[in-house]
Amino acid sequence: MMQKLNDVMINETQSLKVLLLELENQHKNIVTNDVFGMEACVNKIKEANKNIAHMEVLRRKITENKAMGPIIDAAKDPELEKNFYKIKLLLQAVVLQKDTNELLIRQGLSFTNRMLNVLNPVREAKTYNGYGKVKK
Repeated sequence: MMQKLNDVMINETQSLKVLLLELENQHKNIVTNDVFGMEACVNKIKEANKNIAHMEVLRRKITENKAMGPIIDAAKDPELEKNFYKIKLLLQAVVLQKDTNELLIRQGLSFTNRMLNVLNPVREAKTYNGYGKVKK
């Protein structure tokens, strides 16, 4: 059982590395404002996510939906422990890269919306709401 679990964890590590590379590629496209490159990244990221989900399902079948921490502690296998911590570090890196990409996309959208408002402002008459504030 531990050998199967270790094999699944190694495959999951490889899948996470692929996802991290795709997210870094997406980051490069966001920074260079390459819209078509960002669009191409979407399918690659989805495919990497599917592979990770498949590995996760296999791992949960082997561990019978138990938490990994106690299983790793009980196994006392240094290779299993090393792979577990590799996965944890990769997951942290993936989450950080994903959050960075989302933040950059939001920042770009906010800038674009402000520019559109400057170029084409809302031409409604200013009215007061129930609190006495001017509605924009």
